[in-house]
Amino acid sequence: MEQKNVNVNRAKWWQIAGLAVNDIATNLYMWEMIFISYYLNGIIGAGVVIASSLATVMRLWDGITDPIIGIILDKTKGKFGKNRPFLVIGQLIMLVMSAFMFFVTPHFPKAVQFLVFVVFYAVYIVGYTCQCVVTKSAQTCLTNDPKQRPTFGIYAGALNTIFFTVAPLYSYTYLLKKHNYQFGMDYFQEMWVLVAILSFILTIVCYLAIRSKDRPEFYGAGNTEQQKIKLKDYVDVLKKNRALQMLVISASTDKLATQMNGNATVAIIIYAIVCGNAGAAGLVGTYTIIPSILILIFGIGFVARRFGQMKGFKFASYAALIIMTLQVLLFVFGDPTQLSLPGDGRFASWNAFSIAFVVLMVLFTGFKQIAGSLVYPMTADCTDYEVYRSGKYVPGLIGTVFSFIDKLISSLAPLIIGLLCAAVSSSSELPTAETPYSTGLAAVGIFSMFGILIFGYLCNIIAMHFYPLTKEKMESISDEIAKIKANSQEIGA
Repeated sequence: MEQKNVNVNRAKWWQIAGLAVNDIATNLYMWEMIFISYYLNGIIGAGVVIASSLATVMRLWDGITDPIIGIILDKTKGKFGKNRPFLVIGQLIMLVMSAFMFFVTPHFPKAVQFLVFVVFYAVYIVGYTCQCVVTKSAQTCLTNDPKQRPTFGIYAGALNTIFFTVAPLYSYTYLLKKHNYQFGMDYFQEMWVLVAILSFILTIVCYLAIRSKDRPEFYGAGNTEQQKIKLKDYVDVLKKNRALQMLVISASTDKLATQMNGNATVAIIIYAIVCGNAGAAGLVGTYTIIPSILILIFGIGFVARRFGQMKGFKFASYAALIIMTLQVLLFVFGDPTQLSLPGDGRFASWNAFSIAFVVLMVLFTGFKQIAGSLVYPMTADCTDYEVYRSGKYVPGLIGTVFSFIDKLISSLAPLIIGLLCAAVSSSSELPTAETPYSTGLAAVGIFSMFGILIFGYLCNIIAMHFYPLTKEKMESISDEIAKIKANSQEIGA
């Protein structure tokens, strides 16, 4: 039985891990939807430009729904908690709407299939937003222990590292090969079945993990029944919550940098054109997965838990910045054409460039995961800080601010890369593996894959200089909220 009059609210390890799997439950659908352009083009018959444009438009719609769902969550009060209704509703909407998209749409007359698909997709996005908001919001009631909260980043980071290594292997290496390298109806329907089953199971796990903590006594200062939140309160949060402002700057610049770093066009420029070894592109993840998880566990399990999340985040940003600077120097002064890895089809033996490249990528992936995984629990810190600062408990708003910024900024990455490529090339087409090498393209590739990350981590370091939530500050906030809860309970008694 939970004790209410305690200084610190702690969770069991499986509850923290259970909430982390919700990120995988939503990422499963997110991964499935990256192939939507192929479905629209090959099955529905939409043109390439229209199919590609829809993905961008829907991402913006996704961003618009974020603050709306966040405000609704903040105002939600009921016997099923604040977070669980959004978990269940979000999962059911995604399940039903994605089934309609892949199984029902083709049965409509050809003339209206695209329009019908857009409607199903728009409703699906609402469900996706509902379930995503729980990942950030539920952390605030699960635990407020400054030493325990960072462990969420370990589980989330490790699970996502594994997921984004396995997902491409399943989608490209196994499933696409099974269907003769064709994105046909059988491909999408088989993927849907696996995604739907796994996401549903993981959602149940998350529901059970947060059930005992998704109660009013664990919300903010424990007095949310009397809390009246108005629109001006949200404006006040955005204007005066310094921690939130600094974390948004860090998260948005990081998101832009990582989106450009992971862009397919950039990968083609670096591996196929600059290095002349396209086969190496898909192998980097297999070399970094285990070491990066070990670095993640050390960075969060030791540094962040012992010295606080802000210092852990700053430590990882400094390390990643140094590593990316070395990677740029390696490509500028080294010979990238020497890159060769076991399994790329041309590997003969290890050389100095390949060894240095792999070592730097292993280290970078680990420190990148530390910084990226700490954003989630630091969001929860920003929510507690707002309770301490103003007495307002608004996890929905604070959580969805990050989602909105992520989607807004990430939608700019392809545009920036396209403009850079156009600036150094006379061709109207994006670079392919057959595009000849040029100094301009090499500069675009190095900047987009490595240089932009230097900018992102510099922004992190500067923003953390003004971020007020040190370990000592969070311990003080935790004690203060505990006193407010105790007073609230005495008044209620």
